[in-house]
Amino acid sequence: MSPPDAPALYRAIEQTWCPASRHRVGPWMIRDGQDGGQRVSATTAEADWTPADLPAAETAMRDLDQPNLFLIREGETHLDQILADRGYGVVDPVVLHLVPVERLTQTPVPPVSAFQVWPPLAIMADIWAAGGIGPDRLSVMNRATGAKTAILARQADQPAGVAFAAMCENVAMVHAIEVTPALRRQHVGHNILRSTAHWAQDQGAAWLGLAVTRANTGANALYASLGMQVVGHYHYRKKAPDVRSET
Repeated sequence: MSPPDAPALYRAIEQTWCPASRHRVGPWMIRDGQDGGQRVSATTAEADWTPADLPAAETAMRDLDQPNLFLIREGETHLDQILADRGYGVVDPVVLHLVPVERLTQTPVPPVSAFQVWPPLAIMADIWAAGGIGPDRLSVMNRATGAKTAILARQADQPAGVAFAAMCENVAMVHAIEVTPALRRQHVGHNILRSTAHWAQDQGAAWLGLAVTRANTGANALYASLGMQVVGHYHYRKKAPDVRSET
């Protein structure tokens, strides 16, 4: 089966990590993230545009009390350059990883090392909170309307990590992977992703995907070790002085 193309992956991200609402302003899609992070707050170009259309997008974002933030996908070099010329800085280049589900399900998950749980348990929320994933981003998870689950990993007889996964067509997207610092480098991430793949297979998924910042070298190395391939990228442009990095 052919892998999903870039538009399908962007659609999967949008449907599994959802803004509170979105609406069109001319050629722009404006997202109300309600403090759920950059992915659910960024504006994208959805039709032909000109520089004269930019102020309308900026006004719409300010009306939501959000920074002026655009998501730049592959091929959108003109928008990228125009925003750069207007003082927008690059924030958090992101890479997209993809792997056939069956590749991860060939290796069994060790007994009692990972569990599929929905809704998340209080200890899972605590692990996410310790990693900077608070109630606003848990609300993003709750907004996903398709099949979804959370993964709780255990190591050394204690909670060790968490993740969220949701379905879009034949792709399962994984978000919010967090491993307890004291238990990293003990295959917790491997167990989380393999358990997610087994869940995804049960949902009929053919592919497992995720997005991660390019700067997260440890996570990118983990995904490569599991056979995940980099299949795309995007980045954000944020208006100075609002430029800051968010993971």
